[in-house]
Amino acid sequence: MAKTIMIVDDDPTQRRLMQAVCERAGYFVMHADDGQKAVDILRSPEGQAVSLMMLDLMMPGLDGMDTLEQVRKIRDNLPVIILTARGGIDTVVKAMQKGAVDFFVKPVSPERVIVSINNALNMKTLKSEVSRLQRKQVNALSFDDLIGNGGTMRRVFSMAERAAKSSIPILITGESGTGKEMIARAIQGTSERSGAPFITVNCGALPENLVESILFGHEKGSFTGAHAKHIGKFQEADGGTIFLDEIGELPLDAQVKLLRVLQESEVDPIGSKAPVKVNVRIVSATNRDLADEVSRGTFREDLYYRLNVFPMEVPPLRERKEDIPELVTHFINRYNAEEGRDVSGVQHEVMDVLIEQPWPGNVRQLENAIFRAVVLCEGSYLTAADFPFLAHEFEAADIHAGPPVHVDEMTSSLARFERGREDIPAAGEGAIVSLEEGDLSIFDREGHLRSLYDIEKDLITLALDTYNGQMSEVARRLGIGRSTLYRKVREQGLDVKRTG
Repeated sequence: MAKTIMIVDDDPTQRRLMQAVCERAGYFVMHADDGQKAVDILRSPEGQAVSLMMLDLMMPGLDGMDTLEQVRKIRDNLPVIILTARGGIDTVVKAMQKGAVDFFVKPVSPERVIVSINNALNMKTLKSEVSRLQRKQVNALSFDDLIGNGGTMRRVFSMAERAAKSSIPILITGESGTGKEMIARAIQGTSERSGAPFITVNCGALPENLVESILFGHEKGSFTGAHAKHIGKFQEADGGTIFLDEIGELPLDAQVKLLRVLQESEVDPIGSKAPVKVNVRIVSATNRDLADEVSRGTFREDLYYRLNVFPMEVPPLRERKEDIPELVTHFINRYNAEEGRDVSGVQHEVMDVLIEQPWPGNVRQLENAIFRAVVLCEGSYLTAADFPFLAHEFEAADIHAGPPVHVDEMTSSLARFERGREDIPAAGEGAIVSLEEGDLSIFDREGHLRSLYDIEKDLITLALDTYNGQMSEVARRLGIGRSTLYRKVREQGLDVKRTG
């Protein structure tokens, strides 16, 4: 999803110019004509959407410096770029000391603005990712670090948070790639064991002849090749949590010993003369139907009831499509930071196709697809060309891979466009600038830029008239998918009429 930039300036002309630059680069824009209004917006629910602020220094009432101080108290991690008509070294130093990330002296070129915005947002993303990785490293992830704002996942997270407050055994079920381990990590990070060891064991990858040794440990000389003492995964997890992934793959012999751990809170290392007490919280996960495994005799019934005290099912990605846009944005930001790329987002019609895919590999498959697309991307937005494995789906949706769109190309066009405005009659003289006179107006009669919504509506209306309501041709000419075109026609209440 496109990020939102708040422009705070008491000069309406400057606000419109900055808005044009930001919107052409694919960002949403909010306005505030003084510092106090900006502060009020940030304190409101609407302010949570703001990803960056562009702040004028010289304003009546609450000036830029005072506004910056207030912003730091409300959103300490919000990037702020300072704008001013008068700049000096003392002003620059003071603004940077108060937390500004960049500084412009007006007028400034569109290219410089976009580079600064992208750098600031990429740095924020990198810091957030580093912070998240640090929390993961110290086993302190929380549910706020997980992606899933749809109702389905919110319910799963709510259940998991309640379970985290106790030591109850938890069984997480769901298809591979749905994020079961991340939920287990968030349970650990939200519990009293936050910061304690979190040990992951893939039960399906354990060599059959070493399962007991790996899980429960062994004494030196207890079997051929046991040259030293090994404490095992359960002792490694002492005081923390052990995550038994794919628990349905565990051999029956090891299941017996695991049952003893659950019952007695102690392990029997191979060759040991006495059991060893362990204080471990067990979270297990499987993509199998363990009840069916019990009926077939491949999983112990008593162990199943011991593990399945607090069952949780994580739905597949195809059943929570509302989370896909946020996941895509998260993965783009992550791989921008890791790979040094500068991808701004996904074309809307491409996102429509991504949302409709079944994703049998779930979140893991989506992440890999976005990683590859970011590496392949030659423009500022991911296009159909960056998802070659979905070529058939894009063709069915009548979406064709066009040339990549670059931010520098858009901002250069804007610069030429702004230079051409010198010939526009002054506001109030009934100025109308048209791409084709009488067909599509860019400015209103006061010489101000019209909203993108109104311009888009006129452009679609013009295209429908020009191509006689032939939706496939209209979509092709506008460079959007048919599903996107139909949605926009519905949203804007347009009539589709065909003659002849």
